[in-house]
Amino acid sequence: METSLFENLRLPSVPLPISNTTHTYRSPVPVKVLESPNEPVILGVDEAGRGPVLGPMVYGIAYCLKDYSSDLKSVYGFADSKTLTVERRDQLMKSIIEPDGDLCQNVGWATTTMTARDISSEMLKPRLIGNINLNEQAHDATIKLIQGVLDQKVNLKEVYVDTVGPPDSYQRKLSSRFPGIKVTVTKKADSLFPIVSTASIVAKVTRDCSLYYLADGADWGSGYPSDPRTSQWLNSNVHPVFGWNSMVRFSWQTSRDALVKSGAVPMVWEDELQTSDDFANVASMMSKPAAGKSYFVSDVISE
Repeated sequence: METSLFENLRLPSVPLPISNTTHTYRSPVPVKVLESPNEPVILGVDEAGRGPVLGPMVYGIAYCLKDYSSDLKSVYGFADSKTLTVERRDQLMKSIIEPDGDLCQNVGWATTTMTARDISSEMLKPRLIGNINLNEQAHDATIKLIQGVLDQKVNLKEVYVDTVGPPDSYQRKLSSRFPGIKVTVTKKADSLFPIVSTASIVAKVTRDCSLYYLADGADWGSGYPSDPRTSQWLNSNVHPVFGWNSMVRFSWQTSRDALVKSGAVPMVWEDELQTSDDFANVASMMSKPAAGKSYFVSDVISE
């Protein structure tokens, strides 16, 4: 990833210093949307950073008057962020946040930056509490972002979503949650609908900018496991007890393999231990210790 482009790019969706906590940014409602409160508004949803082992996953939304949405492609050239150069994505994002620009006056946007620490924390919760997989986390983020636009009294009528998981069931879930809004969930939505392409840019540039500041000069590449620079950094910076800092997704198999490969200290977590009837009553254990048996209390160290 070319990082020099981000040195002079200050995004409101990337507050500094970089936070370890999941956070959401919402732009003000665009002037043109406020001026036409009864006109239908459409909204697109996309994400960036689902697969990487490093850095956040960012969910982005963009919305505008339905009549304006065709300009996003025909006038500005919004497309799936993966098909555009870093320079072009950067230019489009700057246009979105330029206060006096046409895009800023017509397009509203928001992001939820789900940090690596929080993603893994939800996925690695103890069995008794119940963990939350990545799809469920993504669905929750999407629902909250859409609801946030409705809370701003925007006349939202159509929502287009790049799918996470089976599109049919996800569409039913969102349609049930937002009755009265036409919801379309499909694969490759970022290539089919300019409003989703715009959300794709918002999410991608926010993630890349976050990763730039998180790296703080480290040469760790894109953050994807298939990137040789990412793999090199991951395997060369393992602490034998703590692994890495909060920018790494510990729940990824790539991270677990790197820990084993680097000889990290094996850990046994309390919730992984099988329960036994012999330990059901702590008081009885203390008053009537079994002959020849010792009991241990394990300390759990957490950040």
